[in-house]
Amino acid sequence: MLFLGCIKEVSDYELAISLPSGLSGFVPVTQISDAYSKMLSKQVAQGECLEDLNSLSDMYSPGTLVRCVVTSVEKSADGRRSIKLSIDPKKVNKGLNASALASGMLLSGSVSSVEDHGYLIDIGVSGTHAFLPHQKAQNYIKAVKRGSDLKIGQNLNCVIVEVKSEGRMVCVSIDRSEVAASLATERQNWTLSNLLPGLVVKARVQKVAPLGIKLSFLSSFTGFVDFMHMDPEKSMNYSPDQVVKACILSIHPVSRVVRLTLRQAFLHPGGSPNQLSSDRMGAVVEESTVKAFYKQFGAIFELEDGTFAFARLRHLSKNRKSFKPGAFKMGCKHKCRIIDYSLMDEMCIVSLKYQVIEARFLQLQDIHTGDVVQGKVFAFKSIGMQVKVTDGIKGLVPSMHLADVILKQPEKKYSIGDEVRCRVLECNPAGKKLILTLKKSLIQSKLPVLSNYEDAKPGLITHGFVVCAREFGCIVKFYNDVKGLVPKNELSSEPISCPDKVFHEGQVVKVVVLKCEPQQERLLLSFRLSSKPVPEDKKECTSKKKQEVKYQIGEMVDVKVLKKKDNGLEVSILEDEGNVVALIPTVHLSDFVANCKLLWHCLQEGDVLPRVMCLSYKGEHIILSRKSAVISAVQEEQVVRSFSEIQPGMLLTGYVRNVMPFGVFVEFPFGVTGLAPKVSMSDKFVTDTKDHFEVGQTVIAKVMSIDEEKQRVLLNLKVSECSSGDSAAESFALLDQYFKEIKEIRNLLRSRGESSIDQGLCELMPGKELQLVVQDVKEDGSALFSGSCVTGWTVTATRYHLGDKSIVPGEKTKALVLHVDPLTSKVYVSLREKLLKQ
Repeated sequence: MLFLGCIKEVSDYELAISLPSGLSGFVPVTQISDAYSKMLSKQVAQGECLEDLNSLSDMYSPGTLVRCVVTSVEKSADGRRSIKLSIDPKKVNKGLNASALASGMLLSGSVSSVEDHGYLIDIGVSGTHAFLPHQKAQNYIKAVKRGSDLKIGQNLNCVIVEVKSEGRMVCVSIDRSEVAASLATERQNWTLSNLLPGLVVKARVQKVAPLGIKLSFLSSFTGFVDFMHMDPEKSMNYSPDQVVKACILSIHPVSRVVRLTLRQAFLHPGGSPNQLSSDRMGAVVEESTVKAFYKQFGAIFELEDGTFAFARLRHLSKNRKSFKPGAFKMGCKHKCRIIDYSLMDEMCIVSLKYQVIEARFLQLQDIHTGDVVQGKVFAFKSIGMQVKVTDGIKGLVPSMHLADVILKQPEKKYSIGDEVRCRVLECNPAGKKLILTLKKSLIQSKLPVLSNYEDAKPGLITHGFVVCAREFGCIVKFYNDVKGLVPKNELSSEPISCPDKVFHEGQVVKVVVLKCEPQQERLLLSFRLSSKPVPEDKKECTSKKKQEVKYQIGEMVDVKVLKKKDNGLEVSILEDEGNVVALIPTVHLSDFVANCKLLWHCLQEGDVLPRVMCLSYKGEHIILSRKSAVISAVQEEQVVRSFSEIQPGMLLTGYVRNVMPFGVFVEFPFGVTGLAPKVSMSDKFVTDTKDHFEVGQTVIAKVMSIDEEKQRVLLNLKVSECSSGDSAAESFALLDQYFKEIKEIRNLLRSRGESSIDQGLCELMPGKELQLVVQDVKEDGSALFSGSCVTGWTVTATRYHLGDKSIVPGEKTKALVLHVDPLTSKVYVSLREKLLKQ
């Protein structure tokens, strides 16, 4: 369905559009135009910002009229419908073809490229090239763009000035006076299949009814103007055969019903509807007068300032039972509240519901950080719990904030629909983000709310919550993501050797501010509430001393595991007495992808890892690596430290940073990155790149070519190209390294012996002979086994490894261990005689 819409809000990823009849929809960033989508794809592929790719806010502003087409209507969990739209000319102008184009036609176009003498415009008509000369754009650029050029992806109202070569070439204008004077006529040969919203036509009134007017236009078409789109000044003065100017609002593709408007703001193409001043949103009107009541739709009211407002039927009373039509006769007065504004109807949307009029919050802008709000439990998510504050406002309670202590099963404490009292931790209307807490200690706190660094004056006492407890101290968070450090010496009047044993994540604490540097967003705190602020000169010396502690990339250090995180191990560097915290990502625990997950599983807090290499810095964090191949390459100086050192033909050791459908990005020590295209990834034919490589995998890459201007490196990952000579020796060396790591893991588990699975892993060595019982033979020919020596494990043999044996459930048999996967508790065995004899 085609609509004329008005841009309501512009964000990074979508346009919010006001549609007729109080509806609204969204245009995703991928539905602007072909040229803009190609630039977005290019930016994603290159991983860097393109100079000529402008953001949506650079090209679009609220109040602009646009033609759009409905692409889908989705229903959310709470029953609300979400209308997805497109303003891509190829979809909006789908009904047009080259032969139908005529001079004087007004249609949507999008800038597809900037040329020397003008712009190429995409009007969505196959086989037609549209050109906009500079002189036909100057008037518009001066008035609207304030001197800056048009941008690729910008949507324009175009008037066809000249049609050449039977529609294969057209010249267009966006001159404001030409667009404003445009009128659709019979000579332009419009049909119901290509008619567009936004066209202004001369129409004749056929019939006047209480709910609207029936019009005829362009000689053979009929359309309807509903009660919301009659000119408020003339709504009672229309009569049959009267000639009026009207603008097409929507065209239904199946029923071919055309809706029009007689409102003045739409009768000049390129115009803009009236806006509502922001201070009126949410305002309560004590006396609004009923002007008209429509039993199927709602009522029109005149507000105290003389403007008109519309209330939908469901907003006229608390529920259907309490609704009394007699209360809405013309002239009756009611109290109401402005809850929205429809740009396309130039009308306030109001509600007469008592609960809406008395509601404390109507939109996110009404909520402030630190507010205590009532809500209902709406849904459980993996990251926390959704709470419904009002019909249109939902917030998230992160898992850490579901109670004063961490809840492992929140659904046992809360049920859907439960009333809960929360406090607002963060409210960001622009990002449509509302974060709440259910911690009673924070909700009931009478201390000041700390929501920005400027308010953190030395001596201020307030409540916060611990987000991190380490050997160096505690990091405490407040409202609006404000956070500060409580150093080890300020944790207590008594020395605390292991803060992580005393303080836990999510714990609510009372702190005093010692020092704050708002510009650097640095905050120093103390749990010793009688503490005095640290003297400036002493503190500066301490911070300078800390800043001097640096580790060079390639330097080897010994570390101790502090905490296991989802993405790796948080460790302290022993050389610095454990004061420096670093991270070993899971993928950097080994050169072998399978061993990375296994090592993460086996290692525990307190374990010491010798000879780990400093790989890079990300923000304030040091990233470390245990990859033997990468460490060897750095120590043997088989690395490049900058782009200028790269030469075609070089063999470099690195690790996969990203796997994309078109190829693999490989990163090397010291930060140089290259791309191995799909054709250069493998000696085999590549269908799906993800079948060949994983993020973090260690690789040897050969430099194919370099582009100094764009600072790009093209790589080859084919084994046949990346071998240094003796490929057999290289393969055996890698296998030897793999088995050494497996042995290390087994020794680690043997020393712990915490579970039967860990003990089993130590005993189930590849090559070991087992006595098993056949449990089941599957349809694919594979078999499952059981036995006292494999309790707790799933033992499988594939059809091939059953050899020529015909086995039945319950039968006893010998089998040889081929592979053990402790993470899935699976053992793969073989019954083949050839292997058993060896």
